Amino acid sequence: MSETNRFAFPSDFTWGTATAAFQVEGATREEGRTDSIWDTFCREPGRILDGSNGDQACDEYHRYPEDIALMKEMGVGAYRFSVAWPRIFPSARGGVNQAGLDHYRRVLDMLREQGIKPVVTLYHWDLPQYLQDAGGWANRDTAKRYAEYAGVLAGAFGDSVDTWTTLNEPWCTAYLGYGNGVHAPGIRDYDQTLAAVHHLNLAHGLGAQAIRAELGEKARVSVTLNLQVTRAQSQSEEDRAAKTRADLFANEVWLGPMLAGTYDPRIRAAAQGVTDWRFVQEGDLETIHQPLDVLGINYYSTTYVQASHGEDSPARAAVGPQGSLPDQEANAMPAQESVETLPPRGELTAMGWNQEPQGLTDLLLEVSRRFPDLDLMVTENGSAWEDEVSPDSSQAKGRIVHDPKRVAYLEQHVGAVADAIRDGARVTGYFAWSLLDNFEWALGYTRRFGLIRVEYPTQERIWKDSGLRYTQIVRDNAI
Repeated sequence: MSETNRFAFPSDFTWGTATAAFQVEGATREEGRTDSIWDTFCREPGRILDGSNGDQACDEYHRYPEDIALMKEMGVGAYRFSVAWPRIFPSARGGVNQAGLDHYRRVLDMLREQGIKPVVTLYHWDLPQYLQDAGGWANRDTAKRYAEYAGVLAGAFGDSVDTWTTLNEPWCTAYLGYGNGVHAPGIRDYDQTLAAVHHLNLAHGLGAQAIRAELGEKARVSVTLNLQVTRAQSQSEEDRAAKTRADLFANEVWLGPMLAGTYDPRIRAAAQGVTDWRFVQEGDLETIHQPLDVLGINYYSTTYVQASHGEDSPARAAVGPQGSLPDQEANAMPAQESVETLPPRGELTAMGWNQEPQGLTDLLLEVSRRFPDLDLMVTENGSAWEDEVSPDSSQAKGRIVHDPKRVAYLEQHVGAVADAIRDGARVTGYFAWSLLDNFEWALGYTRRFGLIRVEYPTQERIWKDSGLRYTQIVRDNAI
């Protein structure tokens, strides 16, 4: 967007921010919660870059009133957060943990009291460990157990939830968890990877059905996908074929079943020798293909690919929005032997990701043109940088983080959303990632995405310039 052009967003545009349970809550052994796969993963030596865990994280389980007050001060109209599945169903024997439900009910009530719409993600990667012990997402039964969980939450929370999000980034769950193994549960098996892809799709469909069975058609149901923006290095036939191959496994394995009720036949053809697709049963695609009220899109960067030139140039890992351990060479997605992922260019964020706001515009326009009747929301977008705390010369905040690069990234990407809307994309909201610095999965506490800094030893919250700038954008409803 040109700096000389000011864009006013629609009056009903939703501005929000987001977190995930395991990244911020802490209290991993309180009020009946049992282990998730991430608790287990953190205890395995070498899995987490700094050897840390989520036992305390940002202590939001106890400090949510303070954080909701920060959101109120920021002026956001919505908060996207997730429920920790092991707090609700802590045991393989079944039985709902009322203390877990009561906690989230208090959070929902306080958000509503402050005029902040709750957008609840049912699954943000913290699978109960007992389900992983039974096969995890490679086991069809996990999708059925997920549907039971979704139905219980819908029945318990009802109208208190504005929007129900079935899954967050199933790409990461399947490919980083079961493909290259850099995320929990740390498995490297492409057959299990594709089984996980299908069972996550199935869980989405069954979960949507369970929510609507409890709440009827008034329930707003969504899913959040981290659709990859892949660019071909050249317009050669080989490089464009490499992009197509990457897109099939990054994007079409989700968009096809969820929004069209089909798997692109090229996916099955490409995966010959990887799996026999025995896990796809009759009626599954009809179950997966449920009406959506909104599609959430998470976006951080683009990826450039070219045709692979053989063993001398091994494909780099396809990295999802939450990243993976540095120098990980194993490709997360199967059937990518013909695809070489190129090193990112330009100034990189602390995650090692490039910055290409145009990719967000292009993605929103492409999806909106393909599914013109579907509302879109940017449900995550943000950047990690090395932050330093400074005295606040204005004395308004006491201490502050000056983060000009995060401010620039924010402005450019909000501008990219504005460009997409101006060109016809049906985008109804934007959620900045993240409200707080937090546990960054396999990278531990070594990366900071927050609009608000967290001093982990003291749990002090410190505003950043990016948080103040976002506050201004929300107030102006313009960029």
